[in-house]
Amino acid sequence: MSSRVKVKQANRMVREQLARERRRRRTIIVSIVAAAALVVAGLVGWAIYANQAPPASFATPAHASKDGTGIVVSTGTATVDFYQDFLCPICKQFESQASSTLDSMVAQKKIALVYHPIAILDDRTNPSGYSTRAAAAAACAADGNKFPEYFRALYDKQPAEGSAGLSNDQLVQIGVGVGLTDNTFAQCVTSQKYANWVAHNTDTAAGKNIQGTPTVLVNGKQIQNTVNALQQAVG
Repeated sequence: MSSRVKVKQANRMVREQLARERRRRRTIIVSIVAAAALVVAGLVGWAIYANQAPPASFATPAHASKDGTGIVVSTGTATVDFYQDFLCPICKQFESQASSTLDSMVAQKKIALVYHPIAILDDRTNPSGYSTRAAAAAACAADGNKFPEYFRALYDKQPAEGSAGLSNDQLVQIGVGVGLTDNTFAQCVTSQKYANWVAHNTDTAAGKNIQGTPTVLVNGKQIQNTVNALQQAVG
C-alpha cells in the first residue's frame, strides 16, 4: 500500500472519529437541555400548584355548615347564605340595614341563616392579612357561641382600607366585650387557628363564582343586597 493511500485512510479515520465525537457531544447537549427543561417545567408546575392548591388541612369551627364553609346561626325553611369580608364597608352597611329583618326571620324560624366569612380584601390593609385574621377570630367566637355578637362588634370597629387593621390584641378585646373572657378564645385568635379554614372558604367561594362581598343567596339564588329583595325572596 502506497504512503498516499495510507495517508488518505488515516485522514478518513480521523474525520470519522471527529464526526462520531461531534454526534456524541450533540447527544449529550440535547440530553442536558431536555433534562433542564423538565426541571424548569417541574418547578413552574409546583409554583402554580402551590399558589392554587387549597390548604393541606384546616380546623373547622363549631356550628359549621354541612360543607364546612359557613357558620350556621339558625334553622328554618329558606336557606340564606351571606358571604362577607369584615373589611368590606358595604358588608357593614348591609348588615346594619338588614340585621333587624334577619333577626325577625330567625326568631320566626323562617330562615336557616349561614354566614360565610371570606378574605378577598387581604391586600387592602398594610400589612396585608387583616381580613383573614378577622374572619379567623370570628370563627373562634363561634366556638364560644358568640358568633353573631362578635361579628357585629367587629363591624362596629371596622378599620379603614389602607390601614393596618385591628391588632390581634384588639380582636381579643372585642371578644371580651361580648363575653368571650375565657383564655381559650384569646389563644385561638393569637394563634390564628382558623386562618386555613378562612383560606379554604375563600377558595370555595371563588369556585362558586362568588365575585364580591356582600353576596347574599336565598335557596342558592343570588339576590340584590337590599332588605326588600331579601323579604321578597324569603316570602
